[in-house]
Formats: sequence, structure tokens, C-alpha cells
Amino acid sequence: MLPLFYKALQPLHAQIHADWRLKSGDASFAHDTPFVPVVVSEIAVAAHSYPIVFAADGAQPVAVLGLELRNLFVENGRWAAEAYVPAYVRRYPFTFVTQPGFDGFSLAIDSGSDRVAQGGSEGAALFQDGEPSELTRQALEFCAAFGRDAQLTALFSTALREKDLLIDRRADATLPDGRKLGLDGFQIVDAEKFNALDDETVVAWHRQGILALVHHHLASLDRFRALLDRQALLSASSHVAVTQSSPADASDREKPSAPDASAPHAEDPAGTPATHTKPKKA
Repeated sequence: MLPLFYKALQPLHAQIHADWRLKSGDASFAHDTPFVPVVVSEIAVAAHSYPIVFAADGAQPVAVLGLELRNLFVENGRWAAEAYVPAYVRRYPFTFVTQPGFDGFSLAIDSGSDRVAQGGSEGAALFQDGEPSELTRQALEFCAAFGRDAQLTALFSTALREKDLLIDRRADATLPDGRKLGLDGFQIVDAEKFNALDDETVVAWHRQGILALVHHHLASLDRFRALLDRQALLSASSHVAVTQSSPADASDREKPSAPDASAPHAEDPAGTPATHTKPKKA
């Protein structure tokens, strides 16, 4: 299964992709995406724009972008100016992949992206004189940083699961026209269990930055109201009734499911055959 957004990944090679170029583009590729993975370094800022929850399978943190198969923050290819753009979105169409025979990760590009030109003169070159261009070097550095953050994010998720802090939740909304929307397949931190943590764990998590991450997550849940108001505006309405409940049968509701925890590909770090990076231990 390919990561979210990607259609046809190709590890970059100076000879094979010597004349490939990257054209300018917009965020249209994320128009129908109601969830995007986030990593620990951006949870604090992302929490100001979106509810941050955890995918039920794997506890990967994700930003909720919509209640249907629609990103409420992308309109006519433009991401809302007031909202933070997650790193997972900004790195596209690049990512890291593993390759047989290589110790580490290789920088890859989505050849299925409309921005990728396999020749011609439009856009920025991926290679110059047989070497990675400045664009490719920047992509390599960005994906390497994202990969390191993905490893730290996995440790964060593991810590929450080891303390059994994650509980299933769903959000339901009734639009003024009577249409019902539901969001499920996600988890949140149980605030009561979190507040009851033993002192030793609290001190350790404070030093590790985990406490702050949990507080940002819990505060972000208030963004569901803003998200629902945004949905109401999209539906040419001005008010939405919303409730939260435990998981239940919702066959009468239109709902997207949370992404598979494998979607962010924590083993997503990169390099070309000319430029490799090895994963670092968190």
C-alpha cells in the first residue's frame, strides 16, 4: 500500500532521472483528504488549526481536516491562509523509501504527480551535471528531518499505549438540513487516566516533553467546534449541532474512516544512490 497522496514512487537516480523537473503546483492533491498524519515537532502549532487525534490502529497522531471525504482547508487548490500546513503535505511529492541492497533510505518522488515533468524545460531541475540540484538537496534534508520526527512520534504513541491512556471516541454532527455526519475510527487521551498518572511517570514525561504534547492534544479537541462551523459554512448554513459519544453503529451517517497507521510510513526517511541517509536512533 502506498502512503497517502502517492501514486507511483520512484527512488531518484542521477542517471535515470537526469532530465526530470518539478513544476510549481498547488494543494489540489489534498482536496479529498479528511486526515493528515502529523509528527511530534508540529503538534503544538497544528493544534491551533485542527483537532489532533490518534488513528485507532497504531495510535499515529493525525490532524482532522474534515468530516466527509473532503479537506475543508483546501479551496481551489489553495490551503487556507490562516491554517497551518502539515509537514506531511509540504514534503509531497518527495518521500523516503527503502531499497534492497541499501543500508538506509533513498529519496523518492511520486512520478504520478502532476507536478513531475519527465523532461522538457518547465520547472526546476532535480539534477544538474549529474549531481542533486539545490531543490533535491533541500527535499532530502526535509524528508530526513521528517523521518527523525516520525521515529520520535512512534515513541510518543508507544508511551501512551503502554499506559493505556487512549480511548475510542466519535464525533457526530447534524447539519441544519437534517443531514447527519459522523467521524469515528479515532482515539483520544483519557483525561481522567492522564491526570491520575503516578508521580514518577509525570516527572519522566515532563522531561521528555510528552506531558506538553498531551496537553496540546487535549486542547486541540476544542477545534472540533471550529471544524464543524467550517462544514456548516460549506453547506451554506450557519449552525451545527454536535455531540460526542462512544463508538456506535452509524450506518445512517456519512463518515470517513481514520487512516491506516501505516499511511505516514515512519520508515519514510531518504537519499538518492548518490545521496543516502541512515536512520538515527531516537
